[in-house]
Amino acid sequence: MKPWKTLSRETILNHSKYLAVENHTVELPDGKVIDDWPWLISPDYVNVVAMTESNAFLFFRQTKYSVDGTTIAPVGGYLEPGENSLDAAQRELLEETGYEAPDWIHLGDYIVDGNRGAGCAHFYIARNARYVKEPDADDLEEQELLILSRAEVEAALAGGEFKVLGWASVVALALIHLGE
Repeated sequence: MKPWKTLSRETILNHSKYLAVENHTVELPDGKVIDDWPWLISPDYVNVVAMTESNAFLFFRQTKYSVDGTTIAPVGGYLEPGENSLDAAQRELLEETGYEAPDWIHLGDYIVDGNRGAGCAHFYIARNARYVKEPDADDLEEQELLILSRAEVEAALAGGEFKVLGWASVVALALIHLGE
């Protein structure tokens, strides 16, 4: 299989550091050219399934602008310019929860939208996390820290309580990786 080729790109919206939109001209492997292919640029981000030394899971109950009602969410946030994903994951865990973890498992990097870009998600498990200081998060939404058992996490996942696709994905991947 041959990849598509980007022949040209033009920025049509540069809204903020969180969103830009480009118009691409792309060539398909069969030579067909598409002149009007929208491309979304948003920052890469991390999501972390954090586990304490006693194997309890750290999540949040919170609201999000695009989510109806409350949702359960993992630790997460955008990478800062020039920051690698593991450093971002460790920073977000400490800022949002006040916990640090010595053991990190990289679950993979995933493009958000296979046809339109929209950034890359970097997924991690943090193991043996321990509380070291008061959280210092700059998040806009209210958050309630939850300490859940594996059974509670599995029930929340099965019950649709992780209402953002990336969050449900990182939780499912973590549970698969951790096994029984």
